[in-house]
Amino acid sequence: MERLRAAKPPAADFFAGALLWALMMTASAMAALYARNRFETSHLAELALLYFFGGLFAWPFMLPLARFFAWQRPVETRFAAFFACLTAGTILMTAFLFSMDYRIFYSRWHAPFGSVIWIFEFIFTGANAVYQFAVLGVRLFLPFGLVCLLATSLVLAKRMR
Repeated sequence: MERLRAAKPPAADFFAGALLWALMMTASAMAALYARNRFETSHLAELALLYFFGGLFAWPFMLPLARFFAWQRPVETRFAAFFACLTAGTILMTAFLFSMDYRIFYSRWHAPFGSVIWIFEFIFTGANAVYQFAVLGVRLFLPFGLVCLLATSLVLAKRMR
């Protein structure tokens, strides 16, 4: 029970942290896009929003989870908990949002909602989108996102006692 209470982050960490994490993930994606092709894409605003909301929506789930795992552990273990949770959560949430956008685009050619064919189309369209994100989208978190992740994990690990 004490572990669950310790998992609840302070309000400032919860809300301000989510916004800051979202901004860092957006900056990471934009820095990677600039380094690769000087922003020569017609989807720059959509990509910025995708990475912003991926970071924004991942933080509220991953921060309490990481705090749960980090409770009463040495600083190295706390760092690892924050690092692992923020990495997995941010990538998974951004991939999920990408797959939902992908699904909306392709839904006009899919069978009616609820049919057996629709279920297969939904599953395989989502799986294809997650695969595409894993191949093409995760690299936009590098290298700046890794620096942000290391710094954020270190700060959170040292602040939690």
